Parts: sequence; structure tokens; C-alpha cells
Amino acid sequence: MKKLGLIGGTGPESTIPYYRNIVFGVKHKVGKEYFPNITIESLNVFEVLNKCAIGDYMGLAEYMAAGISCLAAAGCDFAAFTGITPHIVFDEVQKKSAIPLVSMIDTTCNKAKCCQYKKIGLLGTKATMTGSFFQKPFEASGIEIITPECFAMEYINDKISRELENGIVLDDTRQQFIHIIEDMVDNDSIDAVVLGCTEIPLLFQSTNLPIPVLDAMEIHMETLIDMILK
Repeated sequence: MKKLGLIGGTGPESTIPYYRNIVFGVKHKVGKEYFPNITIESLNVFEVLNKCAIGDYMGLAEYMAAGISCLAAAGCDFAAFTGITPHIVFDEVQKKSAIPLVSMIDTTCNKAKCCQYKKIGLLGTKATMTGSFFQKPFEASGIEIITPECFAMEYINDKISRELENGIVLDDTRQQFIHIIEDMVDNDSIDAVVLGCTEIPLLFQSTNLPIPVLDAMEIHMETLIDMILK
């Protein structure tokens, strides 16, 4: 089986389910007592967010590439980010990497195509919602990406950085996120919503949303499990 490398810490709350779900996902598919070989290089999510805030994407690419180099040195066959925001420099990091990287955006886009969605709402950090790196593969596939109103974007970004990245899950925040999704359903007629930040699913555990959900993290993990087993 192939050895997976993960860039963790972007943030810690998403790194935990990546490790747990991949380990037990592989064990379930193998059907016996077996856990895969995984190496995690934990980086600082606040370093990532700060570099995005000031537009230092060259610095961000170097920061992420250094982490990938550690994973390659540890003998990993391929690697992945456990956060979506760092994907803003995914192509640049892949060019610097000695091993293949698996994009969370591409795996989510492939799932959306399989589901034949045409218009999808996107929730994520401000860098993700206002940038073009997430939208490009969807638009190339004929899928329109809809983002919330500006004030809602600011609210989402603030709650991600101040609460979810620190493992804080509040019911009021959950209700406000649901209200934002309902607004996009009513005003933009979206077919589904992408949870485009790996901490957002923390809000919706055991919660039924009013529209189909594409959990980018879950879709990504399923792909990584299959690649370990190839």
C-alpha cells in the first residue's frame, strides 16, 4: 500500500478527522486488522491566514512547499493539504514537490459533476470565497459558483478564524450559517452547498441542512483512502 503524507495544522480540528477517518476507512476497506502508514507535517494555520491576508502568496507557497519536502523526505508516495485555503498556491507547491499532491478542490469538483449540479453555493474563508482558485475547475466544468453577500462573507470568515479554528462550536453561529445558506437557496436557486473550509463541518454534525451538501473534506478523504489502496 502507498504511504500518505498530510499537511496538518491548517487547522488542527480538521487534521484530527483526516487522520482518524483515513486510518479506519482503510481498515474497513481492507477488511482486517490493518492501519495504513501516514506521516503528518503540522503547520500553523494562522501563518497561512496571515499570509493570505497580506497577499504574500509567494511566501505561502514556500511555507507549504517546505512542509511537503518534509513529507517526501519521510518516504511518502503522495501528499495532500488538510485545509482548503492553502490550495490558493496548490499549483505552485506541486511544481516544487517531489511527490504528487491530491487537490481537495478537484476531488470536490469531480463529485459535483457526478451529481450533475449546475449552481453551487460556496462557504469558506474570505480568501477562498473571494479568490478564483476554487472556482476555476468548477467553471471549466460548466458549474456556477455562488458566494454569500459581502457582510455574510465577513461573518463566515470571522467565525472560522475566531471560533472554528480553535475548536469552538456555538449554536448561534450554526443558526447564522444555516440562515446564510437559506438566503442563497431563496435568492440564487443553488442546487447544493460546498462546505469549503475543513472546519465548517464541525457546525453541522447531526444537523440537517435545507439543501444537498458537498463536504469537501469528506470527499477528499474518500479519494485519499482509495489512493492508499491502489
